Amino acid sequence: MTTHDAPRFISVDEFSIGQRLDNYLIKQLKGVPKSRIYRIIRKGEVRVNKGRKKADYKLVSEDIIRIPPIRTSTEKDIKPSDGLLKLLNSSILYEDKGLLVLNKTHGMAVHGGSGVTIGIIEALKSQYKEPIELVHRLDRGTSGCLILAKKRSVLKSFHEQLVHHQVEKRYIALVKNSWSKKKHTIDAPIYQNSRNSVIDSKGKDSVSHFHPIKNFLMDDESASLVEVVIETGRTHQIRVHAKHAGHPVAQDDKYGDNSFDQLMKKKGLSRLFLHAKSIVFTNPITNEIQKVTAPLPNDLEEFLNKL
Repeated sequence: MTTHDAPRFISVDEFSIGQRLDNYLIKQLKGVPKSRIYRIIRKGEVRVNKGRKKADYKLVSEDIIRIPPIRTSTEKDIKPSDGLLKLLNSSILYEDKGLLVLNKTHGMAVHGGSGVTIGIIEALKSQYKEPIELVHRLDRGTSGCLILAKKRSVLKSFHEQLVHHQVEKRYIALVKNSWSKKKHTIDAPIYQNSRNSVIDSKGKDSVSHFHPIKNFLMDDESASLVEVVIETGRTHQIRVHAKHAGHPVAQDDKYGDNSFDQLMKKKGLSRLFLHAKSIVFTNPITNEIQKVTAPLPNDLEEFLNKL
């Protein structure tokens, strides 16, 4: 725990504009019970621009918040390696004053947790002076286009675009079994339980469109290279829908087919064959339609050439 012996004065950053005062303090004062936070607001120990504010006050730009002396949880300093920062900087596909698009590497987590000390977002926050937040997520095993926002207004714009299905996300995947070369739409609700994501009527609406590109015959198995466009962004959506359709993604350790994956491993595939190839959106800064593309990684390209 860390005890602050004197009041702290914090200037509201981009991503806190519009946030309620109580929610902001809950995020800032880690380890402090919510009842204590509401009490210091109610007693006027928390001040905004030297004045009292209620818990539901919405923060605005340049607000100065006074936080009284209080004991909080100690957070470990996150220091990404020079190698990680170099890799991230070399993976930038597009950047402007409001957003950043990375070509995420397979195996890299977007954020820390579950045994991961540091993820992409923590590493970038240590490097950028301005705030930066994830617009969406990619599974650890998935490579490709990942968007981050450097302004709250940009983050809000992207969230609105995602809600209204105005962001086009295209993926490339290799799946088990040959698939006829026509568009296959999987419209099946996905429910996330404590262990994984499943098709369940009590889940959220989820829609994926699979476009087979090429079929492969090998030994007693077959496979299809497919392009996937998703209308929604549920956890593990493509992987769950592919399994549901009888075409699990190659080397999927959670939803895959063991015998198929063993054959893929023998042929040299050592990772999940799922890549976020492109993303199309309205750039909140320029207000223009923009497309960013991430080329298929060399290891996946080389594996396809062997089939």
